[in-house]
Amino acid sequence: MGSLRKSVGVAAIAAAMSTAGLVAMAPQAAASPAPCGPAARACVALGANAAWLMNGGAVTYGSVPITSGKPGYRTPKGSFKVTYKDIDHWSHSFDGPMPFSVFFTTTGVAFHEGSLSQLSHGCIHLSPEAARVFYDNLAPGDVVEVVA
Repeated sequence: MGSLRKSVGVAAIAAAMSTAGLVAMAPQAAASPAPCGPAARACVALGANAAWLMNGGAVTYGSVPITSGKPGYRTPKGSFKVTYKDIDHWSHSFDGPMPFSVFFTTTGVAFHEGSLSQLSHGCIHLSPEAARVFYDNLAPGDVVEVVA
């Protein structure tokens, strides 16, 4: 009987610890909310070098690291709408690949896979994984907010 009680006690402690672990994770996610409004499906914080996907003001993916426009090619701030997507885009202006492009300005600024150590010509560079997730989850008409 004593070993049965001990087994049940160990199982209860393990269950409580696993539940406590889940509860402890929730505040961490809430500690760094995206700085954009509820209409945004994608949010970019240039000063934080971070981006998120959102739905109704709630973060659904991210934050993920980004790089943005270098001097002379700064990424514009404001509210935009996704105009189109191109999974295998080639930039004729800068003669280079832009995989998983999601364009959100009329001047050619897009989310796309790119270097996270070099600044862009105005686009938002994402890691390969993040670029795929943004490409798969954004659609023409979705709101993109870019804030300082």
